[in-house]
Amino acid sequence: MAKGKGLIAEFKKFIMRGNVMDMAVGVIVGGAFTSIVTSLNQDILTPLLGIFGGTDFSSLYVTLGSGENAPVLYYGNFITAVINFLITALVIFLLVKGINAVGDKLSRKKDEPAAPTVKKCPFCKSEIAIDATRCPHCTSQLEDK
Repeated sequence: MAKGKGLIAEFKKFIMRGNVMDMAVGVIVGGAFTSIVTSLNQDILTPLLGIFGGTDFSSLYVTLGSGENAPVLYYGNFITAVINFLITALVIFLLVKGINAVGDKLSRKKDEPAAPTVKKCPFCKSEIAIDATRCPHCTSQLEDK
């Protein structure tokens, strides 16, 4: 019985991790996004392609054999599914590319460390100007590096 409680606690800990919750949100948003892309393809792109190609892909089929119960190969639906996939892949690619570009701009905006304007004297350890050739504190001659 103790093993069961430990297993339940471990499962509860696993479920409550951020990764699982993020994945769940991703699946839900992905499902909604799929319906948007499908609508884009079926309601906008397929009719436009039909104007140029003179046909609607979803109505393309081949009857294999003859008779009432002959199998039908709906290759137009397959073409539509491939177009849906390519559109989805393109939109996701563009989204990721845009997000990465924004992330790059934000990371570049962080203050980069300024070039040093002072250095330490190797003899007295005082801070001196970076281009100094002699230490103003101990008057030691500094080597050019």
